[in-house]
Amino acid sequence: MAAKPADVSEDGILGGRLVLRQPLKGHRVGHDAVLLAAATSVGPGDRAVELGAGVGAAGLAVARRVDDLAVTLVEIEPTLTALVFKIQANMDPNHRDRIAFARICSGRLRRGMRLKQVRTGKQIPLHAPQFFFARERELAEEAFAGDVVGIPNHGTLRIGDTLTDGEDLSFVGVPYFAPEILRRVRLDDAMKAKKLRQALDELAEEGVVQLFRPVDGSAPLVGVVGSLQLDVLQARLAAEYGVGVGFEQPPFALARWVSSTDRAALDRFLAEQRASIANDLDGDPVYLATSAFMMRRTAELAPAIMFRDIKDIRARTEAA
Repeated sequence: MAAKPADVSEDGILGGRLVLRQPLKGHRVGHDAVLLAAATSVGPGDRAVELGAGVGAAGLAVARRVDDLAVTLVEIEPTLTALVFKIQANMDPNHRDRIAFARICSGRLRRGMRLKQVRTGKQIPLHAPQFFFARERELAEEAFAGDVVGIPNHGTLRIGDTLTDGEDLSFVGVPYFAPEILRRVRLDDAMKAKKLRQALDELAEEGVVQLFRPVDGSAPLVGVVGSLQLDVLQARLAAEYGVGVGFEQPPFALARWVSSTDRAALDRFLAEQRASIANDLDGDPVYLATSAFMMRRTAELAPAIMFRDIKDIRARTEAA
């Protein structure tokens, strides 16, 4: 066996049955590859194919774990694609940093390259992509398919964004569900209204709550699935932004995204129902109903309008 370079480590997994040579800095195989291999249901004599194998650690672990197994590793997409699946604000409260977590779906990411944000067409420079290990982080000089990297940004990236090295393609099927609970936000100190607006925008981008701003200028509404999310929102606003808030029961019980193939009919509906219309974080119109009965009644009176309780912005963008 050739001598091991000084900047490379030898790491044994599966009780030492598989030894991987990895760089001491930069991309390193994590526990997820081992867990994936352990969860793969195959037996002796079977054939297994891993599409998007990256550096191949998971496939090699499966081959080492199961005797007489034929394994084929395929990396079919040399160009880089990544999907943003999580936003985390204030990971370092001293610097108010915002990290977008993206999973590399294909290709190779290198520090310093520029990626295309397909939703806006903008170029996103990767000055300091990061790997996270519990509370520790380090610069990611390179990353491969299957890796998760953190990209510092200031609200540019959203959950569901597709990043590429130039291709116009989008991953679809990232849904936003209509909330089960609506509450109006009551600000304790009116002097902090601007701070509250910034905080709600950032936490809504992160996915803590959904944010709806009524077009009539009244106080914003937050939508959640469970009441515990309201407690989390209240605590984070106080701890991270120094903003004290309370919640009030609004006259609305349901929220539905509205659209129509007839633009004139949609504009007419939005004008007639102005008191019950809000915009979500992306600026899309939402109809707020006082009850399930009023929702059904409104839908009957406006047959040209589609009321949706699931919004898939990526699929909608592709269709447009």
